Amino acid sequence: MKRNSQTSNTGIASWERVVQFKGGLSPSAARSLLKFGFSGRDYELMQRLSAKARAGALSPQEQVDIDTFERLGCVLDILHSYARRALKKHRTQPK
Repeated sequence: MKRNSQTSNTGIASWERVVQFKGGLSPSAARSLLKFGFSGRDYELMQRLSAKARAGALSPQEQVDIDTFERLGCVLDILHSYARRALKKHRTQPK
């Protein structure tokens, strides 16, 4: 599935404005966030949908499904990024 990079960058910036942690993340909270992810079953479904998308054979419902996975993936990426930055910040702070 091809994405328009300008649209994609705008979408990412919007997600980053919306998903914020007030007061920072503790190391344990950050590690917990890094455990969030798609199930194995969802990965398999995404692989099948991606193959159908490359072949141009998605049904309208499958297109909705793959779009939803893409949006959820963006949210997970942002959450994981916040968590990694919080852990890095914690490691570099003097004790």
